[in-house]
Amino acid sequence: MKKFVFRDHSSIGHFISEEGREDFQIAYNEAMELLPSPREMKDIKTEYGVVRVYLFTEEDNKHKEPLILLPGRSSSTPMWEPNLEGLMKKRPVYTIDLLGEPGMSIQVNPIKNQKDQAKWLNKVLIDLGLKKVHLIGVSIGGWTAMNLARYYPENITSVSLLDPVFVFAPISLKMVAASIPASVSFVPKFIREKMLSYISGGAKADEGEPVAKLIESGMRNYKLKLPAPNQFSDDDLINIDLPIFALMAENSTMHNSKRAVKKGKNVVKNIKIKNCPNASHAINGEYPEMINEKILEFVEQNSNDNDILK
Repeated sequence: MKKFVFRDHSSIGHFISEEGREDFQIAYNEAMELLPSPREMKDIKTEYGVVRVYLFTEEDNKHKEPLILLPGRSSSTPMWEPNLEGLMKKRPVYTIDLLGEPGMSIQVNPIKNQKDQAKWLNKVLIDLGLKKVHLIGVSIGGWTAMNLARYYPENITSVSLLDPVFVFAPISLKMVAASIPASVSFVPKFIREKMLSYISGGAKADEGEPVAKLIESGMRNYKLKLPAPNQFSDDDLINIDLPIFALMAENSTMHNSKRAVKKGKNVVKNIKIKNCPNASHAINGEYPEMINEKILEFVEQNSNDNDILK
């Protein structure tokens, strides 16, 4: 195993110790075992670090515009386990471990602002040789998708969002208060698990479940050094002229989803947005078949599968 090298971590995301990195790696490997075998794995160099990308696909789908899956905070590729098999049956699927988050992507330079956040992701799409893609993001992954659309819309065909944060509604003060102690590495594990349960609408966090273990390990062992995501303004939303599909979680603890739906309908030019009844912020794992069906239907309506790869 490669020796963990400590650098000046004052301005970049990093594991807090060699033991912490190993703990996360074990959890990551265990969670990846739940997924179909990826067709390809790539580490793409960008100005801000090396980005881990996986391709999941079936042979018949090569001619179709691909889906790009962007995970939530302190998550990574394995969090898409409930959705991945259903999506890859219809289209090529690329999953990305977000740079600056716990995962297999490695940050090497500071990410100073929102445009930097979009710049590294746009570089990944260019290096993959993709002309047009359909972005799918959950939580902070939804914000990441919209942030790319804000700065680099050229290679995007459509955007699908699952209870995105900081896009249509601000984070609730209760959620802000709950997240502070859980993000501190020395806080007892049960507090982080309690916060994960709170985010999931009260479902008890199963410490033996691989993806839950992975997220908890990331929260405990990785120090984020990313700029705080800014709330999208009305002007930001008005200027994004792409087809957008958004499912907000009716019981989300992150924000007021009714207000989010109202904002989306009133401001965004080309959007289909609604509340998903009884869903929590963990929406992708609660209703995977319904979500896959709705997203694939939306993607099909907005695709041009005749012009994909360079």
